[in-house]
Amino acid sequence: MEVVKALPFIVFFSYSKCESLQTSLLHAARQHVSGQDHLEENLGVSVSIMVAQFLQDAAYDQVQTIAKELLNLAEKCKRLKRESPSECAHQLVAAFLTHICNNQGLLNSHVFTDCCKMKTAARLRCFLSYKKDDADSHDTPLIPRPELTCEVAEENNVSLKERFSYEISRRHPFLYGPTILTMSACYETAVQSCCQEENKTECLRTKLEPIRKYIRGISARHHHLCEIGTKFNEKVASAVELILLTKKQPQANFPEIAKLTMDVKNLHETCCEGNTLACALGRRQLMSYTCSNQAILSSKFAECCEQPEPFRGECIINSENDDKPDLSPLLLTRFTEDWSVCQQFSSNQDSFLQEFLYEYSRRHLELAVPVILRVFETYKRVLEKCCKLENSLECHQPGKEVFQKVILESRDHVKTYCDLQKQLGSSSFQDRLTVLYTKKAPQLSAQELVVFVKKMAAVARGCCPLRDELQLACVEDQTKLILGELCRRHGGKPVNAGVGHCCDDSYAFRKPCFDDLRVDGTYISPPLSCDQAISLEEDLCQAQDEELQMEKQKLLSTLVKQKPHAAEDVFRSIGENFVQLVEKCCQAQRRDVCFQEEGLQLITRCQSLLEASSSQSRLM
Repeated sequence: MEVVKALPFIVFFSYSKCESLQTSLLHAARQHVSGQDHLEENLGVSVSIMVAQFLQDAAYDQVQTIAKELLNLAEKCKRLKRESPSECAHQLVAAFLTHICNNQGLLNSHVFTDCCKMKTAARLRCFLSYKKDDADSHDTPLIPRPELTCEVAEENNVSLKERFSYEISRRHPFLYGPTILTMSACYETAVQSCCQEENKTECLRTKLEPIRKYIRGISARHHHLCEIGTKFNEKVASAVELILLTKKQPQANFPEIAKLTMDVKNLHETCCEGNTLACALGRRQLMSYTCSNQAILSSKFAECCEQPEPFRGECIINSENDDKPDLSPLLLTRFTEDWSVCQQFSSNQDSFLQEFLYEYSRRHLELAVPVILRVFETYKRVLEKCCKLENSLECHQPGKEVFQKVILESRDHVKTYCDLQKQLGSSSFQDRLTVLYTKKAPQLSAQELVVFVKKMAAVARGCCPLRDELQLACVEDQTKLILGELCRRHGGKPVNAGVGHCCDDSYAFRKPCFDDLRVDGTYISPPLSCDQAISLEEDLCQAQDEELQMEKQKLLSTLVKQKPHAAEDVFRSIGENFVQLVEKCCQAQRRDVCFQEEGLQLITRCQSLLEASSSQSRLM
C-alpha cells in the first residue's frame, strides 16, 4: 500500500492522502502538550507494540507483562548517546524471541517450536513468517460500540492510547511502530474531544473513521514495501526509495537524495523486522535531520516541522510534493546523446544509473513508481545492449523515444481499462474482470477471485473519473498493492506458473505481465454440472444488491473454470439470467415453487449453452 524496507516517514504517496486525517493530525499536535520526551513517555508502548505484532493472539494483559519484562533493556537502548542504538535494539528483539521460546507453554505459542530451534537471523525470519496480515478480515470498526468509549475512558484506569495501540498492532503486524504511536495519539485526542460533546457517538464515528481508513491504507503500503525488500534484490529496493524521495523533494540535489537513500537503507530493516524501538530511534534521527535541512530539501515541510513528536513524521508523509523545479532538458539528454555514456556506465554503473533515475523522476512527478521503474529498467537494458557495440552512440541515442514508448504502453493499458469500465458499467465490468481473471488464475477459489475482482473494480471507480495525467498514476499506484496481495497468496500456496512468473520476474513489469496473461492451459477443473454450480435458495431474497452480484460472479467463476475457452457472452448470459430469476422469484407469492421451476429451466439453459460452446471450441 512502495520495499522495501523503508521507514514510515519515507513512505510518500499521493492518492491515499486524507485531508480530514491531516486536520486530525494538526489538531492532535496542538493538543499534545507534554514536558516529557516523547520516546521516554512512550517507551513501554513502543515495546508492547513489538510484542503484540509478533504475538497476535496474546491477550492485552499478557502483552503488557512481557513488555514490562523487556523494559529494562529498552531503557538501556534509549540512553545510548554516542554509539548507534541499533545493536542494542537488535539485542532487545533477540531477548524477546528467546523469552517466547523459553515460555511457549505459558504463552500457548507452540507454533514457534521450529523457529526456536534456529539461531539469530534465521530465527527472526521464521518468526516474521508467522505474522498474518489478513486485511480483509479486519475491515471492521476498531471500536464496534463507540457509545461505550467515553464510559470506559471515565471508569477504567487502562490507557486508551495503550489499548488502541494493542488492537492496531495485532491486526496490522507489519504497520510501522511510529505510525501506530501517532495514530494512537490521534485516537486519544479524538476521544477526549468527543466525550465533551453532547452527541458523543456521532462525534466519535466521524473522527475515528478517517483514522481507521488511514491505518488500513498505510498498513497495506508498509507490508508491500517490506515484501519488495525481501523478494527482490537491494538495487530494486534502493530504486524505489530513491524515486519516492525524489518525487517528494524534487528540488533537492542528487548528492542529498543519494545520502538520504543510504540513510534510509541503514534503518529500513528495523521497521520491516518489527523492531519498534530501533524504528522509533531511527525515525527521530531522520526527522531531526529533515527538519534541520528544510531549505535544501523541501519548502512544504515547515508546518509539519513545527509539530512535536509523534505527529511530525505522519504530517510529512501527508504533505504535498514540493514544487517541480524549472529543469533544463539538456541534463536528461546527456544520458542518451552523450558520446561518453557507455564509459560512465561501465566505470560506475550503480551511481550513473542512480543519477539517471533521480533526473528522470524529478522531471516526471506525475508518474507512478512502477512506471518510472519500467523506464529505468528499459534504460538499463538499452545500455547493456548498446555498450557492447562499436556504434554505441547511434544505438542509445534514440533513448527518449524508447522511454516515451514505455509510458504510452502503460497509458494505453489504463485507457483500455477505463474505457471498458465506462462502456460496460460497474456490474458488467466486474463480470468481465471475473471471467478474465478466472482464466488467468483458475486455481483460486471463486470467493478469492470475487474479492480480488472487487478490489480491481474499486480502483477503476476511484481512478478512471480523474483527468488523464492523474488516471495513469492512480491506477498503477493502487493496482500494485492488489497484485502484491495476490503474489503474497501465491507465495503461501502457489497458484500457477504464469502467476508465479509475473510475481517473481520483475517488480517494474509486474502489472503488464498480469495484463498479458491468458488462459492457464494447465488447469483441469473437477467435473461439475450446472445443477451443482447453480444454488438457488430463498436466502438469496435477503441479500443486498452487492451480495447478489457477488453470488452471480461466484457462479461465473465456477462456470469459467469448467469451460475456459467458451465465449464470454455465454457466461454473462447465464449470470444475467441468474439475477433475473432471483429478482422474479423473490417477488413471487410462492417463492419455493418459483425457485424450483425457474431454477430447473436455468440449469437446463446453462447445460445446453455450455455443451454448445464446448462443441464450438472443439471445431475451432
